[in-house]
Amino acid sequence: MIDRLLAPPASRNCLDLRALQAIDPVPDRLSRELGAARRHADGVLAGQFAAGSDIRDLVQARAWVIEQLVLTAWQALIPASAALELIAVGGFGRGEMHPHSDTDLLILRPDEEPGPERALEDFVRVLWDADLHPGHGVRTVAECIAAAADDVGVATNLMESRLLHGAGSLFEAMRSATDAPALWPANEFFAAKFEEQQQRHDQHEDTVYNLEPDLKNGPGGLRDVQMIAWVTRRHFGTSTLHGLVEHDFLSEREHEELVESRNRLWAIRWALHEIAGRAEERLLFDYQRKLAARFGFDASDGNAAVEAFMQQYYRTVMRIERLNEQQLQIFEEELLAGRRHLPSYAIDDTFRVTHGYLELVDEQAFVRQPELLLKLFLVLADDEAIRGVRASTIRLIRDHLYLIDDEFRCDPANLDLFLQLLRRERRVYSQLERMNRYGVLAALLPAFGAITGRMQFDLFHVYTVDQHILFVIRNLRRFAYRKYPEAFARAMDVFERIEVPEVLYLGALFHDIAKGRGGDHSELGAEDARDFLARLDMRQEDRDLVVWLVDQHLLMSMTAQRQDISDPAVIDRFARAVGTQRRLEYLYVLTVADIAATRPKLWNSWKDSLLWELFTAATDRLAEGEAALQDRAELAEEIRSGALAELEANGLDRAAAEELFDRLPVDGLVRLDADQLAWSAGCVLERPARPRVACRNLADKGITEVFVHADDFDGLFAITAREFDRMELNVLAARVATTRDGRSWNVFQLMDANGGCMNESDTHRLERALAGQLTSRDIRALPGRPIPRRLRHFLTRSEIVLESQDGLTRLDIATTDRPGLLSAIAEALLAADLRLHDARIATFGQRVEDVFKISDRDGRPLDAERAADLEHRLRDRLDPADARPAPEPTGES
Repeated sequence: MIDRLLAPPASRNCLDLRALQAIDPVPDRLSRELGAARRHADGVLAGQFAAGSDIRDLVQARAWVIEQLVLTAWQALIPASAALELIAVGGFGRGEMHPHSDTDLLILRPDEEPGPERALEDFVRVLWDADLHPGHGVRTVAECIAAAADDVGVATNLMESRLLHGAGSLFEAMRSATDAPALWPANEFFAAKFEEQQQRHDQHEDTVYNLEPDLKNGPGGLRDVQMIAWVTRRHFGTSTLHGLVEHDFLSEREHEELVESRNRLWAIRWALHEIAGRAEERLLFDYQRKLAARFGFDASDGNAAVEAFMQQYYRTVMRIERLNEQQLQIFEEELLAGRRHLPSYAIDDTFRVTHGYLELVDEQAFVRQPELLLKLFLVLADDEAIRGVRASTIRLIRDHLYLIDDEFRCDPANLDLFLQLLRRERRVYSQLERMNRYGVLAALLPAFGAITGRMQFDLFHVYTVDQHILFVIRNLRRFAYRKYPEAFARAMDVFERIEVPEVLYLGALFHDIAKGRGGDHSELGAEDARDFLARLDMRQEDRDLVVWLVDQHLLMSMTAQRQDISDPAVIDRFARAVGTQRRLEYLYVLTVADIAATRPKLWNSWKDSLLWELFTAATDRLAEGEAALQDRAELAEEIRSGALAELEANGLDRAAAEELFDRLPVDGLVRLDADQLAWSAGCVLERPARPRVACRNLADKGITEVFVHADDFDGLFAITAREFDRMELNVLAARVATTRDGRSWNVFQLMDANGGCMNESDTHRLERALAGQLTSRDIRALPGRPIPRRLRHFLTRSEIVLESQDGLTRLDIATTDRPGLLSAIAEALLAADLRLHDARIATFGQRVEDVFKISDRDGRPLDAERAADLEHRLRDRLDPADARPAPEPTGES
């Protein structure tokens, strides 16, 4: 045998080799003994991992253990006369295996001999039964060559192959042929592997910032390290990453950083395999908390341990991603001729463009002129023909980040360069994103460095804080370019009134910069902004506006989604908090950009219409100055008049409509707008028979409205909520009223499971089903629906607050969203024998914050005993036994 993996120190006491040699070769007995030996070795290696052994020794020891077990089975079952050779490929070939890695094998056979088929079948079955997860193929040398020529993945596997057993002649012939430059020349190999990496990254949304990242295949994962190693091996013929240092492709520091990052991911992968009990490569929520504890993060502080662990993970993969990008760019320059047609020209004495990429003329220029670390990004912003930065200059930037010290950060000339970038007409976001990737932004703003790679352990914030901040700025730039007008037309129109856009960019940069620091992140971020802005050459009124935006960046989203913006008092309070139309316009644009950057598909027509309604109402209120606040009776009359005019225009009887409106109390009228009142009243006038259920789609808002008119009875809301739940409809808002003659007048706004309007078939089905149930008054509860896997890790103890307000009891519920939640709340109200007067529904990712106005059967507020009874019933339905304490309430970001 040749090219054998030597036993590392960590393999000591893993296996008794003499005992292996004495195992009975009967397949069933052999598999049992090998399985027992594997389990013993697993235990020894798990103990060494827990004791802090070097992960490099452990992955090699695991490969050595598997090799001994495979060889034992091979030697026991395959006749010595068989002219076969056993080859390790893939990770097994590299000698790198984790607790549940597959055992990838290639069995080479001579052209003229098929091999002992029964013995090979027994061999593979024994490996399976021993839980060694074999992946195998039986091929001739010619078949290997053909497969390698056709598939770069096969060529890569064979490139890492290692002889385990046999004479070696077939192995040498195979390696000689598949390693030949003619089969996969270095430039073609690189191009194919680069394309392979791009496809792999695309499958993971081309970002390291997934909530449940794949540490093997995702961007910045172990495959990206292997990618560098594969190209190095093919191009330089070296089997170690240090070969890149020897050929001046990596510095010693970069090599150490790459190896340390790989080792970190190896350790996480080892622990993940142990915890999952299988070859799991995804950091699922199921495992993140356990992994955090395994790596020493204090679990006593709620989600902080998970967030700290994941921040370390994200920073690790970000480093790998950056080094991978740098190395592939160097390989591209070295191996491919595709850039050579791109222009090369001098910009000034400091910078030049070489084949489309910017580079520093003098490698010592940063030392003499540290301000060039910022000026470089201005050059990139001003010349759209420049495709990027040359890898050698990227390395110089990273090597000279130490120059961005306190003195640099306080120098007005340097800060003026940063402000100039924010004032550029184009490429602002792309350069800020590049500054973040190279570490310049974190060096310039240490507070930004603290949130780099910081995640929030929930389903609402799907990006790390630094990436979210940059995506907010990207959205603002899209408004400036009028990009995606179908989603942001209103924000784009308001953005055109923004006379100082850099105020918005600075507000975005600081709005979440204090996340994870403890305390109110808005207040802390405002302090950070105030300190930084004091050094910028800006008008004081613009500095004040930035600070105000940071401090109040949640005001508009929280008002729109958590308060009743049909109430003039709510609009009045919001307008007074904003103070001026200029502030309102800046806040509106920032709020839209913020919501849309929180997670994909969070921004929709419903949120667009909700914020616009608040914006226009606040604009009108600000224009009134100190005019008297419109009272509810006046507002109700205005809504009533508008609805009557619309009904008359549609040919309906005015007198009948007025009689109908007289039955609605003022509080019921003001919760509807004139259009909703006219539509719902028209439904009743056209078909007076009860119950009446009608649906209409509001395409401009992306929602469906459902009107329910029936004789009021105990359980009406529960039946309605149950049917919405059964059809998997997402209730956004509810306008619940009871007429003076005891009839329900309820308008619900909802979306289907895809986040849009219901289709025609479903609206008809809902109308028929709900009308039938309201007629039969069937109030049996639906069976509980299973909680999705991802949600189980975010179930928290519900926050339930009951207080008297306006002659009723206000019930506030903040809890984790889940299938059937609204139905469960409705059933609790029914079981407590209470009346529902109003409901407001608000959902923020996985968190729901609902408000209900309720009373006892006589219309009175709940006394202490009944309030306690209701809370008990709600907790019994909403809170799992192991629910954790609720997090602090948050807004969009």
